[in-house]
Amino acid sequence: MTYDRDRIEALLNEGVRDKVFPGAVWAVGDATGTLAQGTTGVLDPGEPDVPMRTDTVFDSASLTKILAVWSSIGALWEDGTFDLDQLLGTFWPEVAGHPLGTVTTQQLLTHTAGVPLRAQLKNLYGTDPQEIRRGVLHEQLHRAPGEAVEYTDRAALILGYLTEHLSGQPLHQLATTRTWTPLGMTSTRFGPLPADLAARCAPTELDQDTDTHLKGVAHDFSARLLGGVCGIAGAFTVLDDLAAFLRYMLAPAASQFRAGFGSEWITRSLTIQTGQLQPARGLFWHPAPGTTAEEDVWVHYGFTGTGMWICPAEGRWAVLLTNKLYYTRDRSSLADIRNTFRELVLG
Repeated sequence: MTYDRDRIEALLNEGVRDKVFPGAVWAVGDATGTLAQGTTGVLDPGEPDVPMRTDTVFDSASLTKILAVWSSIGALWEDGTFDLDQLLGTFWPEVAGHPLGTVTTQQLLTHTAGVPLRAQLKNLYGTDPQEIRRGVLHEQLHRAPGEAVEYTDRAALILGYLTEHLSGQPLHQLATTRTWTPLGMTSTRFGPLPADLAARCAPTELDQDTDTHLKGVAHDFSARLLGGVCGIAGAFTVLDDLAAFLRYMLAPAASQFRAGFGSEWITRSLTIQTGQLQPARGLFWHPAPGTTAEEDVWVHYGFTGTGMWICPAEGRWAVLLTNKLYYTRDRSSLADIRNTFRELVLG
């Protein structure tokens, strides 16, 4: 398949012109590598002479849920550590006897667990990480498990805690040893970032306390509250690392690399797991807007302006990284660009 670079670049240049985002980095590829890529705009409007580059570091926001949590849960599942349909209370002492104990890992991954819809950690549980963990794991459910599909950040936070219980390792160590290092994702890590990586990081939201845009520090308040590492957000990454991750997903058995998760986990995750409930979900992945499960285009977005798509049937992937949060929290203008970009690169 050929790619109309002129139309892709025109689309993203329009996003810069209309201040949807300061700049963007994009790529499309297959299991063998990157087929096309490009950049547009600047790293920071306050420094207009510094362009976006392919090695720009981005606050991945909710892509953390895939890069760290989904991959780690998959590795532990393929190890045979637990069963996806087993009630959490039967193998996780922290939640036994509490409402969360009646939920399964599968339900958390499909957002059908019935847990509260917003994290609101500080307001509910204070600022001590252990008190936050206790509060989240012992909270009442919002509704009965399996009743509805309702997206909530809490699902990823809980699953991050679950990986730590099952592995005996902090989430950032588990993700690094089982996924990021094996795949050569050398620039992917949780923040706060060291100075050398922060220097090439795309700034995001304006911090009201300092009157500066966050750079190298997670925009997500929950991640910052928990020291930079949590299942919700907090991981930073670059284009090449996401390309390596998605290449592996298309052909894990043929890859020279070996992450902790493999083809069985990928296949299960990129298949509708919510039955007749809507909106349809796989395991943390969902069909791209404007497509159906039969079209086999799956997506995950980050609130800062990041996004990645994978189409196993066609053997292709795509990445679009922006720092749209620099300007606004409004999602509508970026949603239009994302959908058009996906149509241009994946059909």
